Amino acid sequence: MAFDSLSEKLQNVFKALRSKGLLTEADVKTALKEVKMALLEADVNFKVVKQFIKDVEVRAIGKDVMTGLNPGQMVIKIVNEEMVKLMGTETTEISFVPGQGVTVYMLVGLQGSGKTTSAAKLAGKVKLKGKKPLLVACDVYRPAAIEQLKVNGEKQGVEVFSMGTGHSPVNIAKAAYEHAQKNGFNVVFLDTAGRLQIDETLMQELMDMKSAVPVHETILLIDAMTGQEAVNVASTFNDQIGIDGVVLSKLDGDTRGGAALSVRAVTGKPIFYVGMGEKLSDLEQFYPDRMASRILGMGDILSLIEKAEFELDDEKARAMEKRLKKAEFSFDDYLESMNQMKKLGGLSSVLGMMPGMGSSQMSQIESAMDDKKMGRIEGIIYSMTPTERANPALLNPSRKNRIAKGAGVDIAEVNRLVKQFEQAKKMMKQMPGLMGGKKGKRGRFSLPF
Repeated sequence: MAFDSLSEKLQNVFKALRSKGLLTEADVKTALKEVKMALLEADVNFKVVKQFIKDVEVRAIGKDVMTGLNPGQMVIKIVNEEMVKLMGTETTEISFVPGQGVTVYMLVGLQGSGKTTSAAKLAGKVKLKGKKPLLVACDVYRPAAIEQLKVNGEKQGVEVFSMGTGHSPVNIAKAAYEHAQKNGFNVVFLDTAGRLQIDETLMQELMDMKSAVPVHETILLIDAMTGQEAVNVASTFNDQIGIDGVVLSKLDGDTRGGAALSVRAVTGKPIFYVGMGEKLSDLEQFYPDRMASRILGMGDILSLIEKAEFELDDEKARAMEKRLKKAEFSFDDYLESMNQMKKLGGLSSVLGMMPGMGSSQMSQIESAMDDKKMGRIEGIIYSMTPTERANPALLNPSRKNRIAKGAGVDIAEVNRLVKQFEQAKKMMKQMPGLMGGKKGKRGRFSLPF
């Protein structure tokens, strides 16, 4: 999960601060030295770390903090605020050309940064806002790049403009822009070619495209897992062609988080979105305050609710809530809650957004409910008759033996599941609609453990 390594180290530092009463200047400096090491190990840019620690120290070593009622919490609050400031303070969205004009976005980046996949996801996002997007295949060099864009475009229900590999990217961009104007498309995404490394040919081609069509915003795609190198790439692209913002892909696979913490500070350009998985909903709006909360182990409930609202079936959730209130929760509902969890990116994704969920706690829960075990649970439940799933009270020893044989498991596993189910039923009865906010709000779901 994103920031796991960094988050764990920072939480250990903060735990030590909270355990103290009054703080001395030495206590603060020791804690900040550990924070500094954690950030450097997370591959955050050295200059960024140096300035960050300096800013925190200036604020933290003050009379109000040192003599406050809870100085440890005050220092943590300052770290949180400075981290938000580091990543941009305000949430920045991609903008559109005012009026009826066509908005052109040019997506740039190195090969393997996730441009093609992200282009389709971005098109899907603007489509949800009522726009009519057009994806343009300008990568005529990489094998199967055009086909990949077509497949991804189809997933999002977005048209793809292609002229094959026999034309220059500049001419393709010009033709696509004219096609958009004539056919009512109001947003154009130019999926440009990448290289394994930055070279003059790449940069010249991108600059020629910017001259040929009225590019509204140039969006840089960066692989979050490249860490410090991502910052160098961002700086070079910004210096040579100019970028308006960044999309960080594959953040779900980056346990360190150096790129997310460095890009804005080094380039001065905002992060628009972060990629947290393969689905459309996994391209998340970047909120600096929410990201800081995740990094510091404070969770991100708001993003979890938004994801639930997008992914989950409201009618099914409401029907389940009614059954819970009537104590009618069945194994079919248990299966449904497991499917809901999968839609939200799995257990690790959900736990990662829960406040106070350290990596050790997460690993304990995940080991108890990994994909393999979830599959075995599904096998056991599907070995039950519809009547047994609807009425678990019928499960006597004889029926359990038959179910165990049908699922190819030991009867002990069936007994364990039944016990687990009863515990979950009790918990959910106490907290129906776990993620339900205001009345009528979508996004209720239940955890299958």
